[in-house]
Amino acid sequence: MGDEEYMKLLDRAFANAHVTASESSDFVIPKVDSMVQGTKTIVRNIGAIADKARRDPKEIARYISRELGVPVSMEEQRMMISGKFQTADLDKRIHRYFEVYVVCRECHKPDTKLESAGRGMFYLVCEACGSRYGVKNY
Repeated sequence: MGDEEYMKLLDRAFANAHVTASESSDFVIPKVDSMVQGTKTIVRNIGAIADKARRDPKEIARYISRELGVPVSMEEQRMMISGKFQTADLDKRIHRYFEVYVVCRECHKPDTKLESAGRGMFYLVCEACGSRYGVKNY
C-alpha cells in the first residue's frame, strides 16, 4: 500500500468517525427556575442544578453571590438571593459556572471534580480524559 493510498484511507476514516461533543453527549445545563418574592429572588431548582454539576449547592451559591455582589443563602433546597434578578441573567451566570468549573476544556464532558491547589486556586480534574488544569477560586 502506497503512502498516497494510505492517506486517502486515513482521511476517509476520520471523516466517517467525526462526532461532535453535542452529538455524543446528552448533557444539558439545567435552566434556572426562579421567582421574585418581595426583595428576594428564589431559585427553586438549585438542587437539580447542583446534582447535574456534581457540586455542593453551597458552592454554586457562593459563586452566584460573588458574581452578583449580593448576599445569597440556602434555605430548604432553595437558593435565596438578595435583590431582584431576571431568570435570563441567572441562567447566564449558571451557564458560565458550568463552563469554568464543571465542563472539561479538553473533552467537553461534565465528569470533573475540583481539587484544592491552595492559595485561592483549584484544579479541575477530568475523570473522563484525565486532563488537569488550574481554575481560580470563586
